[in-house]
Amino acid sequence: MTVAFALVTSLMWGLADFGGGLLTRRVPALTVVVVSQSLAAVALGAVVLATSGWQEIGSQLWFAVAAGVVGPIGLLAFYRALALGPMGVVSPLAALGAVSVPVGVGLALGERPGGAQTLGILVAVTGVVLACGPGTGGTPVARRTLLLTVFAALGIGAVMALIEHASVTMTGLFLALFVQRLCNVAVGGAALLRQTRRGRPALPPDGRAGLWASLPALALVGLADVAANGTYMVAAQSGPVTIAAVLASLYPVITALAARGWLSERLRPVQTAGVGLAVMGTLLLATG
Repeated sequence: MTVAFALVTSLMWGLADFGGGLLTRRVPALTVVVVSQSLAAVALGAVVLATSGWQEIGSQLWFAVAAGVVGPIGLLAFYRALALGPMGVVSPLAALGAVSVPVGVGLALGERPGGAQTLGILVAVTGVVLACGPGTGGTPVARRTLLLTVFAALGIGAVMALIEHASVTMTGLFLALFVQRLCNVAVGGAALLRQTRRGRPALPPDGRAGLWASLPALALVGLADVAANGTYMVAAQSGPVTIAAVLASLYPVITALAARGWLSERLRPVQTAGVGLAVMGTLLLATG
């Protein structure tokens, strides 16, 4: 179950990142975050009401609150790092840093992967870095970009480490995800309000009509992110976090493959090799 759900997590996160990346070409990034998470919150709220999930209210929801506050901050730092620096450097560093937080927590709590699993972790992480297409042209990276990347990685990793403790039941899972989305919207909405007061646009160039036209895609991005958080929670609770976190971090591979299929972007040889290593690492983790 750990392997299966973690792989579904990487699929959903990869598709969400790909869709979000496409949307930010015509809609401000912060608006994409707030609207997509708001639509996901509405869907989750209906599920919570239908399943009487509010009965699962307890102290464990503070983990969901923390994940909901940290999540949008890390995501915005990631977007800004991508805007300021070379994507081929920012993406692999963020993915590698993000996985280190939950893996470190798992090791601190006493988890010890076997020899084959340790090898699988190393191979899979190497594959993720290569699949992102690390820059080889010597492009300088400003200190601010590196700091934003590290901050984003820690934020994303913290969400992965926190959300697994937010629930132990299926109805509680929906409630935890709902609370997380509400906090995402609150933090992101406050940042969006501050941005508009500084004169930055919150709507796309074609105004409200463009935003309305983007709502279906924004809903898909929000729901894919919700699904990823939910499946990761199940994966981390059903097996070693060290394995779940590494497999979930394969999402950059999914994003690269989606760009290849949808946008006809060619994978460089180093990226193709990275995809192959990621698959090999997955097999080692699954059989280890």
